[in-house]
Amino acid sequence: MSEPSRAPVTNEHPNTFVLKRAVPIPSLNLAVEEYEHPGTGAQHLHLSSDSSENVFMVALRTVPENSTGVAHILEHTALCGSERYPVRDPFFMMLRRSLNTFMNAFTSSDWTAYPFATQNRKDFGNLLDVYLDAVFFSRLDPLDFAQEGHRVEFENDDSSQPLVFKGVVFNEMKGAMSSTPSILWDRLCHELFPSNTYHFNSGGDPEHIPDLSYQELRDFYSEHYHPSNAIFLTFGDISAESHQQVFENSVLHRFEALNRKIEVALEAPFSAPKQATHPYAVDAEEGSANKTHLVMGWKLGESADLTAMLEAQLVASVLMENSASPLMHYLETTERGTAPSPLCGLEESMREMVFCCGIEGSEADQAEAFESEVLACIEQVVAEGISADKVEAILRQIELHQREVSGDGMPYGLNLMLRALGAATHYGDAVAALDLEPVIATLRERVSDADYIPGLIQRLLLDNPHRVRLVVTPDTTLAAQRETAEAERLTSMKDSLSGEHTAEILDLAARLRERQGQKDDPDILPRVELSDIPSETPSPTPIVHDTDSGTHYRYTAGTNGLVYQQWVNRLPAMTASEQQQLPLVTALMAEVGVGELDYLQTQERHSATVGSLSASVSSRAHRDDEQSCDSFFVLSSKALADRTEPQLALMSDTLESARFDEQNRIRDLVSQMRARRDQGITGSGHSLAMSAASAGMSPLAQLAHEQGGLEGIRRLRELDDVLKQDGELEALTHSLAAIHQKLAEAGAPLLCTIADEPNIDAASEAALAAATVHTSSETKSGALAAIREQRQEVWVTNTQVNFCAKAYPTVPSGHADAPKLSVLAAFLRNGFLHRSIREQGGAYGGGASHDPNIAAFRFFSYRDPRLVETLSDFDAAITWLMDEQHEQLALEEAILSVMASLDKPGSPAGEAKRDFYERLFGRTSEHRKILRAGIVNTTLDDLRRVADTYLKPEFASTAVITHSAGADVVTEQGLALTRQELL
Repeated sequence: MSEPSRAPVTNEHPNTFVLKRAVPIPSLNLAVEEYEHPGTGAQHLHLSSDSSENVFMVALRTVPENSTGVAHILEHTALCGSERYPVRDPFFMMLRRSLNTFMNAFTSSDWTAYPFATQNRKDFGNLLDVYLDAVFFSRLDPLDFAQEGHRVEFENDDSSQPLVFKGVVFNEMKGAMSSTPSILWDRLCHELFPSNTYHFNSGGDPEHIPDLSYQELRDFYSEHYHPSNAIFLTFGDISAESHQQVFENSVLHRFEALNRKIEVALEAPFSAPKQATHPYAVDAEEGSANKTHLVMGWKLGESADLTAMLEAQLVASVLMENSASPLMHYLETTERGTAPSPLCGLEESMREMVFCCGIEGSEADQAEAFESEVLACIEQVVAEGISADKVEAILRQIELHQREVSGDGMPYGLNLMLRALGAATHYGDAVAALDLEPVIATLRERVSDADYIPGLIQRLLLDNPHRVRLVVTPDTTLAAQRETAEAERLTSMKDSLSGEHTAEILDLAARLRERQGQKDDPDILPRVELSDIPSETPSPTPIVHDTDSGTHYRYTAGTNGLVYQQWVNRLPAMTASEQQQLPLVTALMAEVGVGELDYLQTQERHSATVGSLSASVSSRAHRDDEQSCDSFFVLSSKALADRTEPQLALMSDTLESARFDEQNRIRDLVSQMRARRDQGITGSGHSLAMSAASAGMSPLAQLAHEQGGLEGIRRLRELDDVLKQDGELEALTHSLAAIHQKLAEAGAPLLCTIADEPNIDAASEAALAAATVHTSSETKSGALAAIREQRQEVWVTNTQVNFCAKAYPTVPSGHADAPKLSVLAAFLRNGFLHRSIREQGGAYGGGASHDPNIAAFRFFSYRDPRLVETLSDFDAAITWLMDEQHEQLALEEAILSVMASLDKPGSPAGEAKRDFYERLFGRTSEHRKILRAGIVNTTLDDLRRVADTYLKPEFASTAVITHSAGADVVTEQGLALTRQELL
């Protein structure tokens, strides 16, 4: 690199980190070691654990001063080639040369982080080398900036055609800013923080992203990507000293200390509350009635002050923890809107915290009354005080969160790192942020004063003038205005082009295509071998008891004082109508009243008893036939061990006597469910498109689309609308009650208890005792109708980008070709789809997957500027496979990708649950061995054979999610897709 800070330094500095402190944290079963590097000021936080899953993350404080997305684009561009690894795409290449359990990069509002995790020591060393070089010695090639950030090109590379903007982040943010919650948060921060970095969109505003120059990107990198501004975080059983030797040898000896402290400036406090109004785009066909969002937000104190943070959490929980909390009760029941806003709660990740609440489905003229009623509600809480029982329940929830060993969504070590990162980023006490028990103990003493929490609420909210009332109104012309403004900007650019500039644009496009098509030497990068794949992975072994009360599975696991209980029954036979309403029953069971208690009293009981309680249905197809399946009703909960008996009593009462007669409550919950599902479309569009494309492949695929997919969203909207008619709500509640009764009368349950060694005996005995009241005659389950048909659909919704999917019917999990198809998906993604859809096409993501549970192979794209071209690329991927010569190394990389995903560990409780459900559905260790062997032994001939057998054009189903103009393009291009409206 040319920057002086990256050149070898002439002044030697101490090459060892200095230990500042080492603190054991019993509640987390680990010790935290905090180090500082004297020569550069780099920080290292090591979480010493006996876990074999080692986690690394390096975080940089990144404080942009505009909405060009410089930090976000830099996060992408830095991973596109480095000094020691000068290949075009080392990050994505390492994804497939590794047995990683997690690899990613994040851009937050004030930091950028690069984490990974793996259970393999060799793999850890490989990934650490690549990550350190990518972060601190990135090449920042201008072509990578053009690909990942933004560029202009002529349509069809024809200088007589219009200019268009392209770029991965540019398209990603168009998709992100199609999400209403993202728009609301962006506008609220814009108003609450008028003078610091939170005023700007850290991801980048599509209107401003093209303003970012390549030189500005390099300058931001030079200033922010420096060890003096870095926080190294590690977790696992590799010693801190081993990590630090690598940090020193690979990075730190090349740097001197940075003479500038990068931090977020404190926002100047308001002298009086403010009001603001902003528009958001809706489709003209959607209309604008009752689509206004009303939000109130307060700026609070600094998040690095842990006492202040927990005080803010107390206030937020008192007001909005659940439906029985006074402010949440108001938001759920007010006639001024249809549902609480997605912006409800406390945001504590920024330097200064934000408390917010709001409603959606309103009108702008309701804003003043809404604000007055919110303040009156808060004033009433202050005047009446809060019961000691309620405060104790909130503190117990905080303690449960502190103790819980998570790790099913992302590695447990990474969750802990992110918990500490906010304090570390803002120069606070990161060690204390991990060990909240001393602060909780202090709060327990303070809350004994009945005036303490009312005083907090008065100070933080009622007497706090740094408040904004935000009105976000629908605008049916805004999308067209933005498109016109973008087109005019591009036209103006083209009109001002000289012949030299025109040639430069054409040359850039040509050089970028050449770079995207170049074949790098993969041996530059380190890799693990197929021989590094373990022959099998350990699974927990339960103690199983068959009793009159049912079969009991007992797992001893490192749950750190939590007890997990699961009651499972085979799903009884249901009519088609009952099947469609079943998700409503499971979603509402934990939200309605129980027995003599109404839902408000029941919510208070939940808060005092469990960390969570939920109902669900778990289904899997038979190993030898995707048209047949087994389905089970599941009631599950978690609680601190000293609440085991109340936990089980609540489960029992919920199963026996959940109330579906609270009609107004159910009406409100349906509206809230509709709002959340609508807001999730653009965030999970690729999954929804794949579900729609594969809906005709099997009964479970059809059910997934009709209950949780696009068709499910449409039916939920229709239900929400029809419940406004006389008699419909009463009919629904009767039907839901009848379905609940069927579930309650099912046969003797299967029981699963998971707890740590000190608590497993008591928890198991209590579970068996509680289950005796639920014995009943065996209930026969029903069968879903077989289905195998094609679907060709285009779904029109409120989005700026597209989501494309194509699906083919295949085979269930027990078929010998199922593992080959999984490898095929990885092979096509690695070798063709990533390049054609993401790099060349500009989509944020694209790939393929095989789901043997529904016997479907799916192609997909995510936040995609293209539509018809992407569908063509799906077909081209198959042609590429069949016509080109392929190397054995590419096959091995695909196998590694599949095995890494298969072997990804969960939390201790999650591993136990996974084993329980494997046993429940008859998946044995022998089946797992066959699957692993089928993956590892896949050949290139296997890939061609299964592609030729199953991926035939005449078998394909297609689904795309787009906007109205995109649907018109589909029609113009002659694609025979049935239009489905979801506006």
